[in-house]
Amino acid sequence: MGNSLEATETNFDQIIGSDKPVLVDFWAEWCGPCKMIGPVVEELANDFKETLVVAKVDVDSNPRLSVKYGIRSIPALMIFKNGVIVEKMIGFQPKAELKKRIEAHI
Repeated sequence: MGNSLEATETNFDQIIGSDKPVLVDFWAEWCGPCKMIGPVVEELANDFKETLVVAKVDVDSNPRLSVKYGIRSIPALMIFKNGVIVEKMIGFQPKAELKKRIEAHI
């Protein structure tokens, strides 16, 4: 995981409480679209490393987070500001679209 953090049920609240916006990627190893978007998320983590925190949540290893945030389809991406969800995206998204949505919250 390049510039992204591994988020777990233990450290999730601390990560989303960052003073920077946080992009969270809910994913699973067996998910084809997750494997497609994974490299895009890593590129964004690098592109925005000064202004954005990027975290990845393995839904199989962190089922309570999946339930808490209503994750029914993956990949699911959420942007948090001050611990609050400000944006939700489900399914594969092109990098340009993700970048536009991120920039709206920076």
